[in-house]
Amino acid sequence: MLSPFGFEWRKALINKRLAGYANLVRQRGRVYRREYLMTVLRAAVAQADQLVVTGDITNMSFDHEFDEAQKLLDEAAKSIEVTVVPGNHDVYVPSIVESRRFPRHFHQFMRSDLPDLACDLPTGMYPCVKLRGPAAIIALSDGVPLPPFVSSGRLGELQLRALDAVLAHPEVQRRTAVVLVHHPPFDKCCRVEQLRDGLADAAELRAAFAPLRRGLVLYGHVHYRSRKRLSTTAGALDVISASGAALDHKSPGVRAGYNLYAIADDGSLASADAYVVSADGKSMEQVGIP
Repeated sequence: MLSPFGFEWRKALINKRLAGYANLVRQRGRVYRREYLMTVLRAAVAQADQLVVTGDITNMSFDHEFDEAQKLLDEAAKSIEVTVVPGNHDVYVPSIVESRRFPRHFHQFMRSDLPDLACDLPTGMYPCVKLRGPAAIIALSDGVPLPPFVSSGRLGELQLRALDAVLAHPEVQRRTAVVLVHHPPFDKCCRVEQLRDGLADAAELRAAFAPLRRGLVLYGHVHYRSRKRLSTTAGALDVISASGAALDHKSPGVRAGYNLYAIADDGSLASADAYVVSADGKSMEQVGIP
C-alpha cells in the first residue's frame, strides 16, 4: 500500500474517504514508509520470477496513488512478470468502480492465457489465468465499494461460475493452482462480522476448491503473515497471507516484506518463506511464516 503524498479534502468530505483519512492519520500514516516499499520491491524483483500483488495497492483510491503505483509496477515489470488483484482500498468509492480506474491503470498485468473464461468486471477481466511451468496462477477480484466502516469483499456468482470452468480446464488441471484473492477464504466468528470485514461468499469459494488435491491460496487484507491448511474433498490447500510492503512494525509477522514461494517441477510446494526489511531499512532478512 502506498502512503498518500497529500490529501484531497474536496473529494473526501462527502464520502467514505473521510473515515479512511481519519484512520490513515491515526494509524497508517505513521507506520507506512515509502523507503521500505522501495527496498522490498528491489529485493523481490531480484529474487523471484513472478510478482503477485494481492490487493490494497492504494490507500484511498486517489488518482495520484494509482499513477504512482502504476509507475512502480511498470518498472518492476521490466524485470519480472506482475499479476495484480484489487483490494477494498483500490475500490474505495463507487466512482472508482464506475470509471474502471483499476483496469485502466493495471490492465497490462491482467493478460490471461484463458481469456474466453474471464468475466468483464468493473475491476477488470477476471479470473485471470497465467499458465507458468507447473503452476496455474489464477487471479480473482473480490473488491467492491462499500459504506464507511465496512471492508468486506465479494466474488459474485458470475465469477465463481467462471472459476469452476477455469479449474476444470485441462491445462489448469495438470498444474498446481495458485489462487490470488484479497480477502481470506475462511469464515469469521459470525455472519455479521463476515459481511463487515470478510469474504461474503467465502463458503462458495471453498466449494469451488473441492476438486483440488493440492494448491496455494494467497491473500492480503489482514496485513499480517499466516499459514493455514484448507481441506478439500480431494486433498488440502496451503492458504497463506502476506503483510504490507511498506509497514514499519517490530513484529516479523507484520513488518514490511514479501513472501517467496518455490513450486517444484512436480507441482509440489517446495518452500514458503518470508523476507522482511532489516533494522537499517536497506536490506532484507529471512523469517518464518507463522
